[in-house]
Amino acid sequence: MKLESLIAVRYLFSHGQKSVVTVISWISLIGLLVSTAALIVVLSVYNGIGEITKGLFNTFDPELVIVPSEGKTFHTSAIDYRALCETDGVEQVSQIVGETAWMTYGGNQAIVTLRGVDSRYRILTGIDTLLTEGEYALTLGESAALVVGGEIYGSLGMRLHSNVPAAVHIPRRGTTAMGNTLDEAFNIGYAYPVGYFFIQQDIDNQYVVTDIDFVRELMDYAPDEVTALALKLRPNADVRKVKRHLASAIGSGHIPLSVKDRYDQQPLYFKIFRTERLGIYLILSLIVLISTLSLVASLSLLVINKDKDIFIMKSMGMTRQQVRRTFMTEGVLICGVAVVAGLLLGFAVCFLQQQFGIVRMGDGNFVVRAFPVAMRAYDFLATFLLVMTISTLCVVLTVRRARL
Repeated sequence: MKLESLIAVRYLFSHGQKSVVTVISWISLIGLLVSTAALIVVLSVYNGIGEITKGLFNTFDPELVIVPSEGKTFHTSAIDYRALCETDGVEQVSQIVGETAWMTYGGNQAIVTLRGVDSRYRILTGIDTLLTEGEYALTLGESAALVVGGEIYGSLGMRLHSNVPAAVHIPRRGTTAMGNTLDEAFNIGYAYPVGYFFIQQDIDNQYVVTDIDFVRELMDYAPDEVTALALKLRPNADVRKVKRHLASAIGSGHIPLSVKDRYDQQPLYFKIFRTERLGIYLILSLIVLISTLSLVASLSLLVINKDKDIFIMKSMGMTRQQVRRTFMTEGVLICGVAVVAGLLLGFAVCFLQQQFGIVRMGDGNFVVRAFPVAMRAYDFLATFLLVMTISTLCVVLTVRRARL
C-alpha cells in the first residue's frame, strides 16, 4: 500500500479524539449513504409499478399484431395465412376486427372501441382470467355477447343477466347522419353484457370485446376481412427475432402490412414511462450532488485541521502532489464506503418490502396491496457509477483548490 493511501485509511478509521471535522465527515458519509439508498429504493419501486402496469397492458394487448400499413382492413385470403400460422416461434394467430361505435343502454350512451375477436383471442391474452364479475363469452345463444370495460359498464348502468340488450351503432359505409334517419345512417346490432373487467383505466373506459362475426356484420365486411391479426408466441421465442422475420416475410407481399410489438402498440405509455424514469433519476442525482456539499466542507476542514500533519508529511519528503493524493484518497474512501453501504441498505429495504410488503398502498381498490418492488442490477451499477462520479469530482476540485 502506498504511503498516501496508508495515511488516508488511518484518517478514515482512526479512533482518536472526536472533533467537528470527525462529526462533519460522518455527516457527509451518512448523507451519501442515505441518498444512494434512496436512489435504489425509488428506482426499484418505480420498476415494480412499471412492471404491473405493463403486465396489465400485456393482458389486453397481444405479443405481436399485424396491421395494414395503408387503409383500414385487409383480407386473410390475400396472404399466406397458413404459412403465417406455421412460422417458427408463433403458437397461435387470432383475427381481430376493431371499430369505434356508439353504444346505448337504458337511456345512457357512450362512445367505445368495439373489438371483435375470435375464440383464440382468450388464449392469446388471458383476458378471461381478469374478469371482475360475470363470464367471458362471445356469444349468448344466437345473440352476441359483450365483455365490457369496467368504466363503460358503470357509466352505461349495465346489468349482468338482464334481458335488456345494449344497442351498438356503427355508421353505414358511404352514408352520413345528415339528412338520414338513425336506421339509414347506422347499422344497429344488439348484444347482451355477460361480464366486465378492470385492467387499466385507459382500457376500462374504452374497450368492449365481442364476437368478430357480429362486428363484421355491422361493418358490412367480408367473412375473411380483418383490421389486425394477433399473434401469441411460444414461451422461448425471441419477440424481436420473430418480429423481424415476419416483417421481412409480409413486407415482400403486395399488401402493405406492418408488425407491431407491445411497445409499438402503446408507444405513448412506454415513452412517458421512460421519460418519467429519466426525470426521477435526474432529480435524485441532484439530491446526491447536494449531499456531496457536506463532503466538500468535511475535506476543507480536514485540510485546515491537519496543518501539523501536512508539515510532517513534507518534512518526511512527500511532495505537494503526494499530500494532495492523500486527501483525495481520504475523500474517495469516504465516498466508496458511503456508496457501498447505501447500496446494501437499499437492497435490504427492497428485499424486506418484496418479502413482507411492509409499506402498504392503503385500503383502496388497488391491483396489489403493498408497493411493488423490482430490483435491477443495472440500477445498482448506474447508481454506483453516478454517485462515485459526482462525489469524486467534488473531492478532486476541493483538494486542488486547497492550500497544501
